[in-house]
Amino acid sequence: MAAAKPTPTDSLSFCLAQLTAAAGEGLGGTKDTATNETPLGRALLALRTRHVKATGGIERFRARGGLLPLLALLRRASAVDPAPCLAGPGSSPSSIESAASAGPAPSAGPAPSASLSTPSPPVRLRKTLDLALSILANCCTEGACRTEVRRLGGILSLVTILQCVKTDSIQNRAARALGNLAMEPESCGDIHSAGAVPLLIESLTTCQDSHCLQSVVRALRNLADSPQHRLALAQQGAVRPLAELLAAAPDPALTLALVRALLELSRGCSRACAEQLSLGGGLGPLVSLASHPKRTVRESAILILANLCAQGLVRPALGNAGGVEVLLGELQQRRGPNGAGPASQQPLVRAVCLLCREAINRARLRDAGGLELLMGLLRDPHASAWHPRVVAALVGFLYDTGALGRLQALGLVPLLAGQLCGELGDEEEEGKEAASWDFPEERTPERVEAGSFRSLRSWLISEGYAAGPGDISPDRSPEHCPLPPPPPAPPQQAQAASPARGPALVRTPRGRSPATEEPWGREGPALLLLSRFSQAPDPSGALVTGPALCGLLAYVTGAPGPPSPRALRILARLTCNPACLEAFVRSYGAALLRAWLVLGVAPDDWPTLRARPPSLRSQHRELGEMLLQNLTVQAESPFGVGALTHLLLSGSPEDRVACALTLPFICRKPSLWRRLLLDQGGLRLLLSALTRPAPHPLFLFFAADSLSCLQGLVSPIVSPALPPATPLDLDPPSHCHYEPLLGPAPIPAPDLHFLLDSGLRLPAQRAASSTASPFFWALLAGSFAEAQMDLVPLRGLSPSAAWPILHHLHGCRGCGAALGPIPPPGQPLLGSEAEEALEAAGRFLLPGLEEELEEAVGRIHLGSQGGPESVGEVFRLGRPRLAAHCARWTLGPGQCPRKRALALVGLVEAAGEEAGPLTEALLAVVMGVEVGNKGPSLDS
Repeated sequence: MAAAKPTPTDSLSFCLAQLTAAAGEGLGGTKDTATNETPLGRALLALRTRHVKATGGIERFRARGGLLPLLALLRRASAVDPAPCLAGPGSSPSSIESAASAGPAPSAGPAPSASLSTPSPPVRLRKTLDLALSILANCCTEGACRTEVRRLGGILSLVTILQCVKTDSIQNRAARALGNLAMEPESCGDIHSAGAVPLLIESLTTCQDSHCLQSVVRALRNLADSPQHRLALAQQGAVRPLAELLAAAPDPALTLALVRALLELSRGCSRACAEQLSLGGGLGPLVSLASHPKRTVRESAILILANLCAQGLVRPALGNAGGVEVLLGELQQRRGPNGAGPASQQPLVRAVCLLCREAINRARLRDAGGLELLMGLLRDPHASAWHPRVVAALVGFLYDTGALGRLQALGLVPLLAGQLCGELGDEEEEGKEAASWDFPEERTPERVEAGSFRSLRSWLISEGYAAGPGDISPDRSPEHCPLPPPPPAPPQQAQAASPARGPALVRTPRGRSPATEEPWGREGPALLLLSRFSQAPDPSGALVTGPALCGLLAYVTGAPGPPSPRALRILARLTCNPACLEAFVRSYGAALLRAWLVLGVAPDDWPTLRARPPSLRSQHRELGEMLLQNLTVQAESPFGVGALTHLLLSGSPEDRVACALTLPFICRKPSLWRRLLLDQGGLRLLLSALTRPAPHPLFLFFAADSLSCLQGLVSPIVSPALPPATPLDLDPPSHCHYEPLLGPAPIPAPDLHFLLDSGLRLPAQRAASSTASPFFWALLAGSFAEAQMDLVPLRGLSPSAAWPILHHLHGCRGCGAALGPIPPPGQPLLGSEAEEALEAAGRFLLPGLEEELEEAVGRIHLGSQGGPESVGEVFRLGRPRLAAHCARWTLGPGQCPRKRALALVGLVEAAGEEAGPLTEALLAVVMGVEVGNKGPSLDS
């Protein structure tokens, strides 16, 4: 087959020449009778179908200078269009003409020829415009061409065509070209400045062709490239026509274009955007499209609904249209096993939280399972960035009794407590338009306010928590939280005034005075919810638990600044509520209050203590004593006495132990604690529980503190005036009677030697040795063979263990020989020479030596050089007197609480399963049985 005959239009140079000629001389030309087309038409058709679409064709067309005559041709074509040229809003024909004349394009040259003055056939003119605009739109898909077209003033030419030529096909091509140009930020700004937006909006209402509408919608979408441009589009009314088109159920392609445009326009949704979309009837169609089979349409519609939630005025209507259920369902699906990542969940979480600000939507959200979803977010550690927003949203349910009950059952209180003691994130700022629409008359001040404050203030007013907007000042926000100025004081009071001591302690909160403002920080929403839970008749099940109390106390003691007075009121309210008394006992709450606030030992401080500023510790001690005093009032009331008696006598084993441990902290009446702890066996119950598995991580710390407090209660009754003990470290050594026998010329001369297993011979006096002990009397002066021997063997005795025995046999008391076999602190006593010496003293019937050796052990290991780790080592020797010394060291009134607890831990480990000796030793010390006995100083 013969090859096709080449035509002139196959040459790019020919086409450009025709284009240049038409741009300079006119749109007419000699008509080809064979093809019924002008050379210009054939050139434009070839450029569009072959040259521009070829690989690298757009670049070659731009490099050969084709854009300049193309734009000039468009200016001429639009100028001779027979349709009336109507200026759209925002631009006038004079401004367009002046701008066109000022552009870089060359002038038209000489006056138009006859062909220009003679009306051209409209069909030919429209075809020329169609082809030229199609070529320009295709060229604008390439970045360099977009830059060149903007430099040559092509944007203004396109706007002029939009204004003057109202044919759908022309409008379609021009809108497509503008949409491609809008992909460059600089071009996008020029298009806005040229007044194209009103013309595109007009095309939305006049065009009937779907393809034209799709191009116009796409152009508007590309023009919404920044918050400023989105706001400008909304203020010029671009959203409502889009919503009306969407409500008219268009074809699938136009529907996709509409939802994509609305998604872009609704980013950072403005008030104008939300109003127009609602007035245009777009909420219902968007809710319906949320179940569209096409994923792009479905996800775009859902995100538009989520963006609309930023405007309070549209949220009630959105809820009425079914948006609450749609957003909840989508968020639940995305959080499922096969769901998307956190980034795709973020706008939905924000939308659901914003929906909680209106009462009607809160009801829908509660019925649709939204509470469970929000609780799931709070439990998810990967969603920690959203926790402040979720907590602030839950404040909306503050006075919804049913919702609060459900939230409590789902475990909200421990999570809120964890928010207090954990790392609090920053809540994202919301605009004033996001405030609750339940009270649209509210006017938010223009000053900068915290997101938490803005999001909650209108709701607090609606629920009666505040009288009006002026009752809650923006000064409560973290940025503005100065203390109110004090009232003027008389000069006498001003001179006697002391420095500020932090927040005042309130025993029973009676409401808040409008004259004082409390700081509202990031923990404000969580504290407000906890305060609401604490106002229930019996809040013990939720708040008087280990996690809740730990969270509150961690916040009070660990806040970087003064803690919120609301947290102090919560603690005061709980300790003043009789219904919470048993819960404080069962959960070891009273012991925790004393340990954390009064003693300054938090759970994290055990066994390693953290340093705290003395000023803060004094404030915390004052708070702890006040709270314990509140519990004491409840415990000593008739109701409290009955509750504690029932708990101690009829409770579970764990409850009985907890009651016995707590009683010394909250009972000050001797008749009450003596009856419960001594007469009814509470003390023995507590002591017997020491060697069993601990029911609480701090049980032994609490027990040591409880026994020490009980000893302080018992001791004044047993012995009101105790003489101060003399430290044994200060006792001067007495004269040694055995040392003269060891010199080169002993006086008197020894008449006996003891032979040790090691071969060492120790000199002795037979008369002194035989009278020191019944054992040696029988051995040296009786009928045994040793009575006639001058060298008497002593089996199973080392030299160090024999040394204090020889000194004791010759009358030495306190000469220091008993200290010889005692190892230094930190070394074990079991298996040491000290244990051997004690065993030998008992074997040789030397009770005085036993006591002296035990005193020496106590002096070294329980004195000033010893520590809590030595107490267990001493107790392991199994000596009753040493066990009493250990108990006295542990429960001594001047002992450090942490060392006391560490010593008790060592005693429990040393006792093992044989709890009897430890129980009896502690019981004797607590009851003051050995107060009058001489022993080693426990405070040295």
